[in-house]
Amino acid sequence: MGTVDYIALGVSGIAKQFVEADGLRWRREQSEGVRQSVVALDCGSFRVWHGEIFGVLGSNDSDKSALTRNVANRLVADSGRVTVSGRNVLRDGVAVKRLINRVLADAVLFKRLTPMQLLIYGARLYGLGEQAARGCAWEVLKQMGLDERTIFRPLEELRAGAQQQVVAACASLTQPAFLLLNEPTTGLSARSKRKVQALMEELRDVYNATILLTTRDVREADTLCDRVAILDEGQIVALDTPAGLKDIVPWANGRAPTLEDVFAELTGKRLIQ
Repeated sequence: MGTVDYIALGVSGIAKQFVEADGLRWRREQSEGVRQSVVALDCGSFRVWHGEIFGVLGSNDSDKSALTRNVANRLVADSGRVTVSGRNVLRDGVAVKRLINRVLADAVLFKRLTPMQLLIYGARLYGLGEQAARGCAWEVLKQMGLDERTIFRPLEELRAGAQQQVVAACASLTQPAFLLLNEPTTGLSARSKRKVQALMEELRDVYNATILLTTRDVREADTLCDRVAILDEGQIVALDTPAGLKDIVPWANGRAPTLEDVFAELTGKRLIQ
């Protein structure tokens, strides 16, 4: 079996630094008046297998977004290499973009369109005819739990949670081989979150999609992901199955450790939902 047959994503030695620019405020503390480099990402190497949901668990300052931007070819690393199904994201960028779909934290929508119009537009870009695009869009939007009134209202009139559901629907529309999701359930109600999570499981189990999911929801990572990488300040500090990660921390007062306990033990931080 060739490498491409079982490795959906290969990340080798990825590192990225930024140099402080005048007037640009960084999240991390720096010495006053000193211009210096900020290490945004230094996550080493890992592989994501075909057909798995691979979680990246981290806080807001862990630089999950820098990692997803590298995979999505929206940020060029200073060193290292990223491949999707054996194709280099920089050298074979067009081919890679045909393989993946993504939901990024800063997703931009055409907010004067309705969800139905937006999904039909996306489906047409992927080569579907108008009738097929309409049918596919309707099916996905209903699966996300959006009612008919919401489906035909302009996006700018919808609450943030509904807009996020539409973004997730757009990503799943083409049943992509590789789905890149950057905190897709943030800000959703419990019911809407379950809808998005169920869709992720269906894409994996029915359509054999591979999913890279970044999250700060420990319960989501524990129940949904086949393996989880814990990312802290741009570095992967642990990578294993959820059960394997919980074996790192001993039981306390007769209580089994949770993934949140593992995160706190390894990073010294607590995740804020």
